[in-house]
Amino acid sequence: MRSYRELFRTPEFTPLFLASAAQGAAQTIGGLALGTMVYTITGSPLLSAVSMFGPQLAQVLGATLLLSGSDRLPPRTALTGIGLSFAAGTALLALPGLPVAGVFAVVLLMGLIASVGGGVRWGLLNEVLAKDGYLLGRSVFNMLSGLMQITGFATGGALLAVLPARTCLLISAALYATSALGVRLGLTARPPRSLGRPSVGETWRTNSLLWSSRGRRLTYLGLWLPNGLVVGCESLYVSYAPHAAGALFACGALGMFAGDVTVGRLVPPALRPRLATPLLLLLATPYVFFVLHPALPVAALAAALASVGFGASLVQQEQLMALTPEELSGHALGLHSSGMLTMQGVAAAAAGSVAGLTSPATAMTVMALASLGVTLTLATAARRTPEPGPAPALQES
Repeated sequence: MRSYRELFRTPEFTPLFLASAAQGAAQTIGGLALGTMVYTITGSPLLSAVSMFGPQLAQVLGATLLLSGSDRLPPRTALTGIGLSFAAGTALLALPGLPVAGVFAVVLLMGLIASVGGGVRWGLLNEVLAKDGYLLGRSVFNMLSGLMQITGFATGGALLAVLPARTCLLISAALYATSALGVRLGLTARPPRSLGRPSVGETWRTNSLLWSSRGRRLTYLGLWLPNGLVVGCESLYVSYAPHAAGALFACGALGMFAGDVTVGRLVPPALRPRLATPLLLLLATPYVFFVLHPALPVAALAAALASVGFGASLVQQEQLMALTPEELSGHALGLHSSGMLTMQGVAAAAAGSVAGLTSPATAMTVMALASLGVTLTLATAARRTPEPGPAPALQES
């Protein structure tokens, strides 16, 4: 599968794409509104960052308890229920008088629900598309995420200029409900990819099998750690530039879009495996210079340039799929998604803590240096690992 036209002619790809667009818009508008509301109430960079990225912190619980549902639940039913749950949770966050502790309780619950959603969605995408179409399809979804962040953060910033944050949260809830409706009406009913009921024991067993290979371990760590540490930098946009955070988020999303177009569509397949480390280094390097407290135009340019490096995840996901049997693709991709989002939440909390002791600019530099160190360490370890071959079955190592 070589063209976008082929993708959108594939049955069920377009409805899944449009439903994901509505969900992406809901996440960006709602996240910016919630982070702004919490920062206004508390004045805390830490609480603001964790409120925006808090659902990611709950992903570690979901990954250890619920992830077996990724391949053992009917995809349409699961995605519809998740969308409706997000709509209800976001509407609850908009309630006047909800204490900050209540806000974080709702955010935690939404994160637990979301931990299953990534595996269901990306496992379904792997099922809908031909085997050689996954990377191109996922690149389109990543580009969609970038576009929705550009649009969502720009729109969210404009809405917050004229509307209360709680009203913006209600708009986000309506978009989540729209996404759920699109899934219900646009997708056909499919059976689960694997037999058996979801359970904690099955989640642990499959996680252990996926983690048993050195190649998969290094791939997962490369997907989780450098990316997450840089998202810690992004989580400080609100406290770095309280009145222009939407612009920084939008510029970062524009860079991510450019990186996904380049890696997914323009780079020859033979060259892609060599790009992961250079792109991860690009992802972190511009944030090192935030210690100089750049003005907003320079900061926005740095955010856009850095975010091109998020294209590394496409290369790494392609490698992960080559190492994983098809019947566990949803679980494997869900573990990637949950681990990545968990690390983003942890990094957001760490960045907020460092910012509280120093400054947002200094904390960004610290997180960027940590990301560079991890990337170089993993690259060294990968060079000592044999080249992976096809994986017809999970192998112990």
